Amino acid sequence: QVQLVESGGGLVQAGGSLRLSCAASGRTFSSYARAWFRQAPGKEREFVAAISWSGGSTYYADSVKGRFTISRDNAKNTVYLQMNSLKPEDTAVYYCAAGGYSPRASPNSYDYWGQGTQVTVSS
Repeated sequence: QVQLVESGGGLVQAGGSLRLSCAASGRTFSSYARAWFRQAPGKEREFVAAISWSGGSTYYADSVKGRFTISRDNAKNTVYLQMNSLKPEDTAVYYCAAGGYSPRASPNSYDYWGQGTQVTVSS
């Protein structure tokens, strides 16, 4: 059985920071690209950041460039999203995903998904 479990979400003031984690179980994901998506109420799920299987390539949405950093630790089968300078518009449920090799923005590129973790940024 394959599971992706996000953690680290919560309530933070604007300008603050959070670090999200996504741990995998049931199999290793070292050969898969990993990504983060988010979905705010009433909106479509949108791409946030992705990282290649080797960690050598990263890709960010324009809205988070310079503020968010994606990283991975294949030995721990875990991907992270460091979020700095948070804004109220970052409020959403954040989902981690895995699949393929290349960091892609399309959710159709990923085969496995976590259950999501809530991030709320207050003004």
